[in-house]
Amino acid sequence: MARWMGVDYGNKKTGIAVTDPLKIITTALITVPTGELLEYITDYMSKETVELIVIGEPLHPDGTPLPQHANIIGFSRRLRKDFPDIEVVLHDERYTSIEAKAIIQKSVKSKKKRQDKTLVDKISAALILENYMQSKGLF
Repeated sequence: MARWMGVDYGNKKTGIAVTDPLKIITTALITVPTGELLEYITDYMSKETVELIVIGEPLHPDGTPLPQHANIIGFSRRLRKDFPDIEVVLHDERYTSIEAKAIIQKSVKSKKKRQDKTLVDKISAALILENYMQSKGLF
């Protein structure tokens, strides 16, 4: 069975999350520098089977795209070209960073760890993936 991957794409760093092969659990995996993102995904896919990549789509509260939307579209096209057998979809990421920060505040006891900005990115990726799964009736 194959995993699904969630991506919270950022200009400087990108959070990645994955499901287990049965698509029961979503795990915040890692935050990587965006310049190394494609290399990381390629390496990950050489070790694990991934059948779907869900990329967070940055939208204003009214649904209009944020400025970085064009970068996300370019990245999704690159993934589709490099991995033609893997489905790539965009999914609304509104408020995931706010939710991620709230989760970190509640669950991370160490102040130093709470200030680790890479936590927000990978937890946001997990939330994007979970929200997509919920929209498909899988959670």
